[in-house]
Amino acid sequence: MKKYTKTERYDQNWIAENWMGPNPLWLVEELCNHMDLRPCMKVLDMGCGKGLTSVFLAKEFGVTVFANDLWISATDNLNRFEEARVSDLVFPIHAEAHALPYAEGFFDAAIAIDSYEYFGADEIYFPCTYSKLVKPGGQFGIVVPGLAREFERGYPDTLRKYWVGDMFSFHSKDWWRRLWDKTGIVEITACYDIDDPKGIWMPHAIATKDWSTEVQGFSDVDFLNADTDNDVSLIVMAARKKETGDGFKTI
Repeated sequence: MKKYTKTERYDQNWIAENWMGPNPLWLVEELCNHMDLRPCMKVLDMGCGKGLTSVFLAKEFGVTVFANDLWISATDNLNRFEEARVSDLVFPIHAEAHALPYAEGFFDAAIAIDSYEYFGADEIYFPCTYSKLVKPGGQFGIVVPGLAREFERGYPDTLRKYWVGDMFSFHSKDWWRRLWDKTGIVEITACYDIDDPKGIWMPHAIATKDWSTEVQGFSDVDFLNADTDNDVSLIVMAARKKETGDGFKTI
């Protein structure tokens, strides 16, 4: 598996205590290879979970981060940011994706690691809500779980037993590219499947096997092992907002 040299500098126990999916620092480090982040930029870290990616963005790039999450309280995240000594750069926000408290054009960049699929697979979310938060010329970046290709029923036969609920937001890289590209608002600058997605996903799956079995009735280890045709993917997409565009206008 590819080495993520920036992530290696972080306490692996701290990551394991706070991750909520496949190692988020590996994913954000992969994404940031396709983004131009600089000190003093304002960055939205959407669906930040327990804020690991927000800490990474502040420490590695000196950006000001608005760490937005619905499931984790802002107070809990503030405590983590203070412990990581980044509370001067990272501001915790508790808000739902369709009720965000930010001005239009406020951010230089918006990032979402293993979260955008929960709210952004909606056809109108990007043009009518998310894209408005970033200024012209600004950047977007996501990493989402997905599929190597689209399937007629939405999932491969090998995974039928495990396909439940929000997994129907899993799509191919071409599907995600079209979702944003057709709006005319952005230029897609990167869109690809990460190499060895199971290798990235499996450490978290093993660590949470008992919990996921109790909650789902099966573990993520079972899910990944059932993917004998290697249809499961992790997809990186980055884009830059056009200075002017043909994006939808709302009334």
